[in-house]
Amino acid sequence: MAEVKKIATREGYGKALTELGEVHPNLVVLDADLAGATKTAVFKKAFPDRHFNCGIAEANMVNVAAGLSTMGLVPFVSSFAMFAAGRAYEQVRNTVGYPHLNVKIGATHGGISVGEDGASHQCCEDFALMRTIPGMTVMCPSDEVEARKMVKAAYAMEGPVYMRFGRSATPVFHDEDFDFQIGKGEVIQDGTDVAIIATGIMVPEAIEAGKALHEAGISARVINMATIKPLDEELVLKAAKDCGKIVTVEEHSIVGGLGEAVSSLLSERQPTLIRRIGVNDEFGYSGPAAALLKEFGLCADHIVEVTKSLVSQG
Repeated sequence: MAEVKKIATREGYGKALTELGEVHPNLVVLDADLAGATKTAVFKKAFPDRHFNCGIAEANMVNVAAGLSTMGLVPFVSSFAMFAAGRAYEQVRNTVGYPHLNVKIGATHGGISVGEDGASHQCCEDFALMRTIPGMTVMCPSDEVEARKMVKAAYAMEGPVYMRFGRSATPVFHDEDFDFQIGKGEVIQDGTDVAIIATGIMVPEAIEAGKALHEAGISARVINMATIKPLDEELVLKAAKDCGKIVTVEEHSIVGGLGEAVSSLLSERQPTLIRRIGVNDEFGYSGPAAALLKEFGLCADHIVEVTKSLVSQG
């Protein structure tokens, strides 16, 4: 059996920017002294005159991008999620969100899987912060293929976009012919007993959990929800109607992220039994990424455990 290919979604970010740059001369990239880590160095090598290192000044970088967008350019702002969503929040809100400018934010190193960098860099609040900005599209790809297609879709749409990419290499399960659409979820495995709705690097874990549940006699529908805002409400409501039980999974705080978005929708439109798997109301800490994900329950085994418990409620 062939070994599953693993590539970090941030690799897809850098590659897609370079591919876009070859056909769109109005695309520019801004980075905050982290081009090697965010993978925008690939774009810089190809188009040095369209890559701007703004230094460790993320708030200023966002303001520069806002100005560039008013001149017909399409700027991609790049930094770690902790800095792009956290440190520069006021500028993203007031300078980009409020006037609804065409600025794209590529935030890498999100979530617990940042690993040894510890709690100060493990941003598990970015979905919540960005979701609250009116008109902001918020997305998180599940693998490198989806990451590339997501970046290209973000370029094609008008308006502000926030995309989170991961640090660690993760399984690639999409084929190149995968059709990514902003605001549309993807049913990966069908089922009728329970629906598992996951985003980002938790999708491969949800797929593994779905297979294990099937072997245990539980029919689990597995859904990849790459767009957190706007949520694919039709797909969520259908899953709730068909399955009657929902489990959400994200490498983000259970406060303000995918789980809360799904819960809010269902509480108003289709009350459904739901369990949220994510980082509880706590900070992370330093350690190997794989060990931390398991420690915080962001793994297939824990998804299976929680799902079985929910299904057993009848």
